[in-house]
Amino acid sequence: MREENKVYFKKLKMVRGKTQMRRIENATSRQVTFSKRRNGLLKKAFELSVLCDAEVALVIFSPRGKLYEFASSSMDGTIERYKNHVKEVQTESSTSVEDVQHLKQETASMEKKIEVLELSKRKLLGEGLGSSSIEELQEIENQLERSICIIRAQKMQVYNEQIEELRAKEKWLATQNAMLNKKCLVQTKEMIEERRANLQTVNFGESSDVETELFIGLPEKRFRQDRPK
Repeated sequence: MREENKVYFKKLKMVRGKTQMRRIENATSRQVTFSKRRNGLLKKAFELSVLCDAEVALVIFSPRGKLYEFASSSMDGTIERYKNHVKEVQTESSTSVEDVQHLKQETASMEKKIEVLELSKRKLLGEGLGSSSIEELQEIENQLERSICIIRAQKMQVYNEQIEELRAKEKWLATQNAMLNKKCLVQTKEMIEERRANLQTVNFGESSDVETELFIGLPEKRFRQDRPK
């Protein structure tokens, strides 16, 4: 019998432990539950502020409109801090939303511009002209002519720049050629003078082989004596 009573009370305790989250219909039970849970909530708020060094403000109005509150520092200061925080969050949220909207508008505008440029590019290349009017075709032709004029002007400018570069290079080469010719003439002159000096030295050596014997009498006798008998 005792065992059965233990099982019964255990089941009863388990049933009581599961509180359904809905309004308590009985007024007396509702008031008792409010008092108990209110005190427990105020106690938890106090413990949270002390244990965690948190700024806590708790405001409770009973079903009859009676106020119960708890503040770890100052209720007015905490409420003002809460209002400022809400304003900052709302401002940041609205700013971010405006930024997103602005970016979306810019993206859509850029997409339209890209489409227009792509269409214009195809028409300039001679593609997709079937739906173009006479005025559009005339405008495309004028644009191409203006582009050709600009291209030709740029082409002539490039040609003139290349010609100037070639002229400057030609002038530099002419200067270098003149310097080389001058250097060549100097070297040639030095070689000629050196050869002349060598020839004079050789001639002087040959002239030194002349006989230096002394003869008395007329030259005819000398030549006669030199003739073989």
